[in-house]
Amino acid sequence: MSGTALLFLLTAVVAGALVLRWKRPAWYWLSFGITFALLRVLVRYNAVMEACGLTVPPPRWRLMMARMTRREAPGPRAPRILRTRVSRTGLVLRLKVQPGQDAFDFAASSDRLRHSFGMHAVVSREIKAGVVELRMTGYDVLRRVQMPAASSDVGVLRVAAALRDDGAVHYRDYRQVPHSLNVGATLSGKSVSQRHLVTQLAPQHVALVGIDCKQGVELAPLARRFSALADNADDALGVLEALVDRMAAIYQVIRHEQRISSDIPDAEITADVWGLPEHLRPVPVVVFVDEFAELALFASKEDEKRRDAIVTALVRLAQLGRAAGIYLEISAQRVGAELGKQVTMLRAQLTGRTAHRVNDESSANMAFADISADAVLAATQIPADMPGTAIVGDTSGGWARTRAPHTSLRTAVNICNAHAHLAPALPELAAFRPALPAVVPSKLRHAPIPAAVTETA
Repeated sequence: MSGTALLFLLTAVVAGALVLRWKRPAWYWLSFGITFALLRVLVRYNAVMEACGLTVPPPRWRLMMARMTRREAPGPRAPRILRTRVSRTGLVLRLKVQPGQDAFDFAASSDRLRHSFGMHAVVSREIKAGVVELRMTGYDVLRRVQMPAASSDVGVLRVAAALRDDGAVHYRDYRQVPHSLNVGATLSGKSVSQRHLVTQLAPQHVALVGIDCKQGVELAPLARRFSALADNADDALGVLEALVDRMAAIYQVIRHEQRISSDIPDAEITADVWGLPEHLRPVPVVVFVDEFAELALFASKEDEKRRDAIVTALVRLAQLGRAAGIYLEISAQRVGAELGKQVTMLRAQLTGRTAHRVNDESSANMAFADISADAVLAATQIPADMPGTAIVGDTSGGWARTRAPHTSLRTAVNICNAHAHLAPALPELAAFRPALPAVVPSKLRHAPIPAAVTETA
């Protein structure tokens, strides 16, 4: 091959790599980025660790041996690399920390590591005592969300809700985090994220209940998969009171089936629905509340009485519903004390916290002030051109930046219609079951799968 042809081929490869990096960063990472990133990390590792203050002085016995043998004094020691793993979004380094180091040292240096290694993001977490994992993201995975294929981690009431900025999947596990609060400004992607959760739950044996006081514009198109739907405050009160009655009836079933006696093994004694025999276990219920403020605002004495009854029912469900298999997913722009009494009590019962783009810091404080100050700051920095991006945390103090895949309303409707036969009929909620004509079966077979890509406008 002549020099001119070789130069042309090299130029074409470089140009193709640059185009891939601009248009398809995921393809660039899999074809070129992995090799370059591995070389940067392995070549620069010791120098970067020393520059970031992540090394420790050599032990005294080595210094003493160097003096006795008149050799050069050993340099500082960097954490030892236990394992290097390549993922579809970046690199994962598992490090053995040196004596005297702490996992917080690596978390505090994550931004410096990101710049030094030329990666998009670096997140550290402690695996066990003395072992830290660095998850390095090679490109902005939230700019174009591509959810991985179906995983074995998905199960009953555990769904893939969003993609995290470190390339991992964020799962919404209702059995582990039963109730959740989702705050966000208008056009922040809050309703689309809720729509995605509905489509993920639609194929499961679970009852969906919707409360949408915006005349049902968000949830009414998905009504065929809902066991009950309320589109005004009066119906919302009826639905919530019916759920409270259902909860009380389920507790009676649990109490009857406990069979506590000296000859019953402890494993057969239960205090929630998941310990009941399968033929007695009631179907779990997930309640979606769209725009909570519409339930809490009032303009007259009658409205105030209704509002107090609604909030009281929600508080009771948040406090006691988990054991009865009733889970809350509450969305709002703000959930503060200005909405009235008992709202703060309700918010305290919502373990899961999600904040999309907010208009002011106080809205983020309502979600994360009692969890993490860093999460509050991150929630106020979400750009307006990234709808669906959110900060997800829980009351343990952990948080992560995520983005849900865009699910169009047409796609969500098709999925809900395809699984309309799975919507259980609950006797307590029969008065609020949507009355809709049956779907033509031939159309069900052609329901498209959810969109796996989210792009900015």
